[in-house]
Amino acid sequence: MLIVDTITKVRLAYFRDGKAIREIARKFNLARNTVKGIIRSGVTDQKYERSEQPRPKLGGFVEQLTEWLKEDSSKPVRQRRSSQILFEHLQRAGYDGGYDTLRRYVGTWKREDGTALVKAFVPLEFDPGEAFQFDWSYEKIELGGVNIEVKIAHFRLCHSHKLFCVAYTRERLEMVFNAHLRAFEFFGGVCRRGIYDNLKAAVTKILLGKDRIWNRRFQNLASHYLFEPVACTPAAGWEKGQVENQVDLVRSRFFVLRRRFTDLEELNEWLEGECRNYAATAKHPEFKDKTIDEVFAEEKSKLLALPVLPESMSEVRTMLEGRLGGDRQFVNILCVVDRYGLESVATACTQAIADKTVSSDVILNILSRTHDEPQPEPVKLPEQLPLLKLIPMMDCYRYDHLLKGGVYGTA
Repeated sequence: MLIVDTITKVRLAYFRDGKAIREIARKFNLARNTVKGIIRSGVTDQKYERSEQPRPKLGGFVEQLTEWLKEDSSKPVRQRRSSQILFEHLQRAGYDGGYDTLRRYVGTWKREDGTALVKAFVPLEFDPGEAFQFDWSYEKIELGGVNIEVKIAHFRLCHSHKLFCVAYTRERLEMVFNAHLRAFEFFGGVCRRGIYDNLKAAVTKILLGKDRIWNRRFQNLASHYLFEPVACTPAAGWEKGQVENQVDLVRSRFFVLRRRFTDLEELNEWLEGECRNYAATAKHPEFKDKTIDEVFAEEKSKLLALPVLPESMSEVRTMLEGRLGGDRQFVNILCVVDRYGLESVATACTQAIADKTVSSDVILNILSRTHDEPQPEPVKLPEQLPLLKLIPMMDCYRYDHLLKGGVYGTA
C-alpha cells in the first residue's frame, strides 16, 4: 500500500515540477503503471478497509448501541456521548469485548448517518508573494552587561521560507509597526496577505470564525502597504506553522548560547546577518535542489512594490530614529497618510524640517491646522488708524488700594 508521502511526492513532481512519468518512476523506485494510476486517479491518500468487519462479541449489543447513537444524533454535539462513555455503558450491560471494536462501529455508523464531524485543514502550499507569517518569541541574552529577556519579531515568507528577525525590549504596537517597516525593506516588497496570531497589539476583538476587529492604526499600516491581515483560529497554531517552526530554529541555532551585545543596534545587526547566512546556505524543504535564497530570488518579483516615501518623510524618519520613542513618532505620522494624503504629509514634514521642530506632535498639528480647522479671514486694517486722544497714565494707587481691601477690592 502506498503511503501518503509517496503519493504527494509523485503528484508534486508531475503537476508542479513537470517531470516525466519515467523520471518519477525511477526517482521514487515505483512501477510506471503505479505512477500513472496516481496521476490519473487524482487520489491523495490510500486507506485499507476490510470489506466485512467481524464483531463476534459486539453482535448481541449492536441493537442497544444503535439505539443510543440514534438518540444522540438529535442532540447538540456537546451533549452527545463519546465512544468511551458508550463503551462503559455497554460494559455495565454485560459487554466484555474490546474498546476498539466499539469505536470502529461507532465511527462507521456516524459516517453512514452523516453525523460525523468534518475536520477542516488549511492548505500548506503558497504561491510566490501570496503570504507571510508573523510571530513573537522571547530570548534571554546579556545586553549592556545586564541579563534581560528580549522580544524577537519573526517574519517568514510562506513560499520561499525567507526569514527576518528583529529584537526589541518591549512588545507594543509601535514595535509591531517598526518590525513591519524593517521586514518589508529587508525583503524589498510586501506579500498580499499577512497571517497572524491573535496578538493583543493588533486585534481589538475576536469575532466568529476568522472575523476580527483590528486595531485602527494597524489597519492603517496594512492599508498603506496594501496587504490583507488574516488572523488564525484560536488554538490552531498549525495555521502559521512555518513561523512557529522558525521560532524553534532561531532559538536552537542563534540563541543556544547566552549571547552578549552592547546595545540593541548591535544585536539587530548580528541577527540580520544570521538570517542572511542561513537563507544563503539552507536548502529549501520543498525545492531540495535550491537554497532558500535561490527560491526567494524567484519570489521577489511577485512581491508588491514598497510605497515610495517622499524625501522629506525619509529625512524625518532618519531624524526620529536616533531619539527615544522616535519609532513611535514616525508610526504616528505614517498612520495619517490615509487621512491627509501622502503629498500633504510630506509638505508638513518639509515645514517642520524648515522650522527645525521635527516631531510627530508638530507635524500632526501642522496637518490639523491646514486641513481640519477653517482658516480665519485676514483682518482688514483701515488705511489710517485713529490717533489716541487720551494717553493712558500709569497709576499704582488703585492696585495699592486693592491690596488694602479698599473699595476697588470689594467691587
